[in-house]
Amino acid sequence: MCLSEMIPGQSGIVTIISPHSKIRRRLQDLGIVPGTHVVCVNNSPLGDPKAYAVRRTVIALRKEDAAEIIVRETGNA
Repeated sequence: MCLSEMIPGQSGIVTIISPHSKIRRRLQDLGIVPGTHVVCVNNSPLGDPKAYAVRRTVIALRKEDAAEIIVRETGNA
């Protein structure tokens, strides 16, 4: 599943970041690399961006950027 498809409270492990992502390097700098545990924390009122807990911090990603990150669902946080 894509990171953008997660709902608040759902968690997963990053498996792939698209090599064609425009912000691939930035995501890696933020700690989003294969094997990283990610939790969807919240939606904004209009649904974009969403907030994700990654390595003891919360980051917001636009839907188009989050769609380029593939995660393996691990359940609810």
